[in-house]
Amino acid sequence: MIQIQQIKMEPDHTKERLEKKILSVLRIRQEQLKEWKIAKCSIDARKKPLVKLVYSVWVEVVDEKSVMKRVENEKNITLVKKQNYQFPFFEDSQKETLTERPIIIGSGPAGLFCGLFLAEYGYRPLILERGEDVDSRTHTVAVFWKEGICNPFSNVQFGEGGAGTFSDGKLNTLVNDNCGRNQKVLEILVNAGAPKEILYWNKPHIGTDVLQKVVKGIRKQIEAYGGEVRFLSQVTDLELENKEGSAKVSAVIVNEKERIPCQTVILAIGHSARDTFFMLERKSLSMSAKAFAVGVRIEHPQKQIDFAQYGMEERKMLPAADYKLTYKASNGRSVYSFCMCPGGYVVNASSEEGRLAVNGMSYSSRDGENANSAIIVSVTPEDFKEDSPLAGIAFQRQLEEAAYLAGKGKIPLQLFGDFVKNQKSEKFFHIKPNLKGDYCFANLKKVLPPAICDALEEGIVAFGKKISGFNRVDALLSGVESRTSSPVRIWRDSGMESNILGVYPCGEGAGYAGGITSAAMDGIKVAEAIAQKYAPFRRNI
Repeated sequence: MIQIQQIKMEPDHTKERLEKKILSVLRIRQEQLKEWKIAKCSIDARKKPLVKLVYSVWVEVVDEKSVMKRVENEKNITLVKKQNYQFPFFEDSQKETLTERPIIIGSGPAGLFCGLFLAEYGYRPLILERGEDVDSRTHTVAVFWKEGICNPFSNVQFGEGGAGTFSDGKLNTLVNDNCGRNQKVLEILVNAGAPKEILYWNKPHIGTDVLQKVVKGIRKQIEAYGGEVRFLSQVTDLELENKEGSAKVSAVIVNEKERIPCQTVILAIGHSARDTFFMLERKSLSMSAKAFAVGVRIEHPQKQIDFAQYGMEERKMLPAADYKLTYKASNGRSVYSFCMCPGGYVVNASSEEGRLAVNGMSYSSRDGENANSAIIVSVTPEDFKEDSPLAGIAFQRQLEEAAYLAGKGKIPLQLFGDFVKNQKSEKFFHIKPNLKGDYCFANLKKVLPPAICDALEEGIVAFGKKISGFNRVDALLSGVESRTSSPVRIWRDSGMESNILGVYPCGEGAGYAGGITSAAMDGIKVAEAIAQKYAPFRRNI
């Protein structure tokens, strides 16, 4: 297969014009072209407002050898072999046989993709999810945003699809992938209802509205393969037995009453299952506190970001512009943007009574008036008051309680100019908030520690030198952004197993992923590890 890189096109080009460009670059006639496919597409705005789309394409032609000889001096034209993911095959006769179904705790990306692969290859997994199915969950969350009534079992954090269901649905990842898992994840998402463009866009996203359909599609596929998904089924305890001097899982307890025997448990619990973390600590599961980041959400008009990135406010055929910003504060803290949501909303993402956290969300169209992003500051275990594996959870809770009190149960909101002055805001100016959930004015400097506030203020001012007006006085801050990643790492060995035999930590909650795609890929890796050790589940249910 021939790969052509660096094909630059106008944003409003047609498919026919791109094909004509391919013919020209390869110096071939139409009848010599068998098939072509976009491999990657990105935006080049270095000469704004002359913005270009930059393509990499795969092409099949008649008489490939002679075509390549004709263009042998073109550095952007090469022969490639497309890598397709293959679930590894292991001889069943060399493995233990499962007599009980693998149990997966959590139906976020890690749990769903682990479950999908185990189901496809005959393991008939049982997925236990504390929250509701995605349709019921969507209704519950809408009621919470309207009335402020938090359901601790089903909310923005918990339920089918995990925390990512109510997000921007970003699918880009920094994971070094040599096995094709990344592309396989994208292909599965497309088969479940995601747009085909995610297969090649440099920064693919789905949007919360499409994600809700996609996760349901994956669940139905798991069930079609023989797996099972149960909602409102919280794992409240693990039963352990002694095996040759080591603890081994023997059963899970659901909703404090139902006992389900098992040999393998996949912990795809997400970063907010705090009660589960405490239960696991009591079971002496090996874990430790880890660094993460906390801060606020910031809102600007989307047109301002479009102009800064594209050199134009009316972007026409271009997608809503995003940004990625980093800064090293004078106090040594890293300050950076995270989970940037073009044309999105700031949402109340709380999951516990008396505590308040925010997150960002957007729909597939990204057509909201404002752009928002988390601006967060690094924290490490040295910042936590306690010396325990779960000290980061206590740190998060302290901030969320302060945010809840500052906003009187509503999202605390402040203009950046007032944040600098250390005073509560009284009114809006040119920017009005795009929020899901009620809000009120507050002073966020009374919510976050001084070192975090100092770094935030310094970082936002510095970002104003990169994006004009980023530090405008009427930019809106809301808090607190505390769930950026798991505050805990659950340790596992090279076989993906914890110190408790049969327990497999997985995904973002266990500290091995940082988003939808990386969590899904980690779920696949755990499925591979189980398939390497165990033969498929055979007994009828």
